[in-house]
Amino acid sequence: MFDKIYIEKLKSNFTEAVRVIASNKVRTLLTSLGIIFGVAAVITMLAIGNGAEKEILAQLELVGVNNIVITPIPDEKDDGNEEDSDDGTTESKRFSKGLDLLDVKSIQKTIPSIKTVSPEIVLETYVIKKGRQNPVKLIGVSNNYFKTSNIDIESGKNFSSAQSENALPVCIIGKKIEKKLFTGESAIGKRIKVKDVWLQVIGVIEEKFISDTAQENLGIRDMNQDVYIPLQTFLVRYKDRKIISDKTIEISSGGVFISSGGQQGPKKRIPRGNYHQLDKLVVQVENSNQLNATADVLSRMLKRRHNGMLDFEISIPIQLLKQQQKTKQIFNIVLSIIAGISLLIGGIGIMNIMLASVLERTKEIGIIRAIGATQEDVILQFLTESVLVSIGGGIIGIALGVLASYILEVTTGIETILSLSSILLSFFVATLIGLIFGIAPARSAANKSPIEAIRHE
Repeated sequence: MFDKIYIEKLKSNFTEAVRVIASNKVRTLLTSLGIIFGVAAVITMLAIGNGAEKEILAQLELVGVNNIVITPIPDEKDDGNEEDSDDGTTESKRFSKGLDLLDVKSIQKTIPSIKTVSPEIVLETYVIKKGRQNPVKLIGVSNNYFKTSNIDIESGKNFSSAQSENALPVCIIGKKIEKKLFTGESAIGKRIKVKDVWLQVIGVIEEKFISDTAQENLGIRDMNQDVYIPLQTFLVRYKDRKIISDKTIEISSGGVFISSGGQQGPKKRIPRGNYHQLDKLVVQVENSNQLNATADVLSRMLKRRHNGMLDFEISIPIQLLKQQQKTKQIFNIVLSIIAGISLLIGGIGIMNIMLASVLERTKEIGIIRAIGATQEDVILQFLTESVLVSIGGGIIGIALGVLASYILEVTTGIETILSLSSILLSFFVATLIGLIFGIAPARSAANKSPIEAIRHE
């Protein structure tokens, strides 16, 4: 019986609250703006945060947790002359052989903390299909490249030791290459012509999404459009930059110097370009806590092997990702503060409008108290109104947040992921705001003396 009476009270309060809110639509909407924008900001912030976390985890999978990346620095500077020392004599820079396979062997032999070393050579070239050229990147890799780079072979198999050692014309292609050249059929066992060499396809890698951010910040290629061949196959059948076949040249100071016509005079320096045999070297260590120490040892060892020249750079992708994550976390904190301020302002607005409503309805409060309403009934009535205003603003805010997340992803390319938990959290916060900021006006209304309230004009 008691429960039935309580339910009837709730229905009556709800009906009255809807009536009061409906009679002041514009004022109610203006009051709810803080809640609306606050809830929308919370949903958008959490959607951006979820998207950023997913992207970072995907990038981490691509670059590897314990990887150190070594890339060569090509000699592109052309100042026209050799450097002059302080005493006026000509001083040549030291010569470096560049990053090569001898460095790989030395790293594997010298540093005990290293698990695997994966060298790469990249060539921008083309694949010919039905007389048409399609641009591709030809990548020379070792057998352990796919394991080091967390790349799964979807169909076919990896290079065998015999294929790698004997420089056989075999390849593993990206999924997009298979779709483009062998539409609707498997590429395994078929042959493709890359530049002027026919290669047999022995494997196709699993397709992976590579964002533009990952390609730009971490130097990750779109591997779905690459053609992979054994390293020795690349060096024997395509190009080996360590083999010099020019005319009589003098190699010095990191570049090539030539004299014209046998005449005496200053030699002109021609930049060597990319003289490195390898384009990339991925070193995987046993434990992540050895990354910095191993990178330091690698730097000193390679500098010594390259005759003191720093013609390479070393990066640790996981540290770059952590820096990105930290930046995005700061961005989320700023958004959280903005959302919190909006919700606080919305709560203050609700309290303000409810206090004004109490003042306007003082006589009405006195009448309902005089005919038997208790203080609890009055408090429940005004709390119901404030909570309904918050819930209404929260629902609009949720819709606005979902829409803003979609628009943000479409217009900026930032991945956003909406979750049911973020929507429920926003709804709960909006309801809680209405409840908290509605208490003071409700208590103010309930504490009024019925006789004084009736006399109020």
